[in-house]
Amino acid sequence: MINCIIVDDEPLAAALLEKHISGIEHLKLTGKAENAMDAYKLLQARPVDLMFLDIQMPHLTGIDFLKSLPKKPLTIFTTAYRDFAIEGFELEAVDYLLKPITFERFFRAVERVLRNRTDAGEDFIIIKAEGMNRKVFVQEILYFESQGNDIKMVLVNNESIISKSTITDFESVLSGKGFVRIHRSFIINSQFIKAFNNNEVILGPYPIPVGRSYKSEFNALVKGIFKRSVNQ
Repeated sequence: MINCIIVDDEPLAAALLEKHISGIEHLKLTGKAENAMDAYKLLQARPVDLMFLDIQMPHLTGIDFLKSLPKKPLTIFTTAYRDFAIEGFELEAVDYLLKPITFERFFRAVERVLRNRTDAGEDFIIIKAEGMNRKVFVQEILYFESQGNDIKMVLVNNESIISKSTITDFESVLSGKGFVRIHRSFIINSQFIKAFNNNEVILGPYPIPVGRSYKSEFNALVKGIFKRSVNQ
């Protein structure tokens, strides 16, 4: 469970964040503050893993408040202004959300926090499907397929999960974990490649096409796999 607080002087914005937090089972809201001083008291009172921090607040901005903290919790900035994005990321904020914040955009930001937490040392992602937030271990994912406004995730046990997401969301989340995009509609888990040629790759029982604009990246991938296999 991730303990989080909301720091925002706008009641409607704070209420929307609270609603979004209630929709993710791994988040627990432990406090709300309307200004930096009250937020500081919350941080002193109990452990806080994640802070949703407004930038434009009276007396002290969210950026100046975060700079003042000797021990900074993970922070997602929330604001109606784009002007502070660079400075926010320089403080190593997890994300920078522009109001009004949709649940989908909120979920993507929180997923960045969740994906860096482990269960028994194993990487996992959280995906929303059929009204539930589902935990899926990365090593169980075979491939992703874009289907219009949905994403189909196929697991090694041949189970399919449908989610309202974009393929680009998962491409960034799984970067560096052995996943590669080989088509505008497909991301594959390279560890499950059984066979391939210039036009398609076989994952389990599934043939996946290789897009023309992705062939150079795919060829570099399979050459790397082949080289590692020969050297082992």
